[in-house]
Amino acid sequence: MKAIIKIIMALTLMAGVYTPSLAQATSETSKLSLGKVDPYLMDVTYNKTTHVIFPAAIRYVDLGSEYLVAGKAADAENVLRIKASVRDFEDETNCSVITEDGRFYNFNVYYSSFPAILSYDLQKMQKASDRQSGNDVLFEELGNTPPSLAGLLMETIYKKDKRIVKHISSRSYGIQFSLKGIYIHDGKFYFHTELRNKSNVPFDIDFVNFKVVDKKVAKRTVVQERALMPLRLYKPLEQVAGNAVKQNVFLLDKFTVSNDKVLLIEIFEKNGGRQQVLQVENADLVGARAISNMHLKPINFF
Repeated sequence: MKAIIKIIMALTLMAGVYTPSLAQATSETSKLSLGKVDPYLMDVTYNKTTHVIFPAAIRYVDLGSEYLVAGKAADAENVLRIKASVRDFEDETNCSVITEDGRFYNFNVYYSSFPAILSYDLQKMQKASDRQSGNDVLFEELGNTPPSLAGLLMETIYKKDKRIVKHISSRSYGIQFSLKGIYIHDGKFYFHTELRNKSNVPFDIDFVNFKVVDKKVAKRTVVQERALMPLRLYKPLEQVAGNAVKQNVFLLDKFTVSNDKVLLIEIFEKNGGRQQVLQVENADLVGARAISNMHLKPINFF
């Protein structure tokens, strides 16, 4: 009888020792599950290709097994092509995608000989279900700025379409290129530009350059220059039709220039000679308008 009592007491003590740890583990598991990203379900097959249209350009794709092959569609940065690499695989696999706006998507993928759906538009699906795709993925080039926040700021500047810089523009051959505003937020510059085509000949944009040069040679041959690479642009560089206007927003890392240097913003015409150049002084950069964290909605943003 005494032996039985000792065993019961020992079990009680053991329960007392391990119960808190178990409770803590259960609690931590519950907390982790609150942050789960619910997967989408997708069927794929061997003889046909499934296409997934994302709201933003695809940056990263990971396939869960060798049962799948995938790649971005040619000339379409936001379209993923995916299909089965073997017939009739039985095990469930998965696929994960990160897009340029910092969103993470997860898919549970199954084989089907006759999939009912071969094309998915995630933007439509999210609007229909009011579903969010999860927290932002932080990209190294954006630092602590979530990509979705950078995208929201660019969108707001674009839609607000307010001109706060009125003295920086270039005009020739019926083309006017203007800098409408310079904004600063979390160590990043937002350059708001406008291209106005007053001619009947469309202006096909080839590329835009940002570079720092010596002021003395800014209007002559540039011998010393430092190229600056935009981190993001709000709209693709496209054609500006005759008698039309297009604007854009460029995101760059914060920088300043010395008094003997200037920033040049150049826009080049594809197969044409109507190049335009903007010259930005250091005073314009340090006078950039701050964007407040307290007003991130498109209405009453600044």
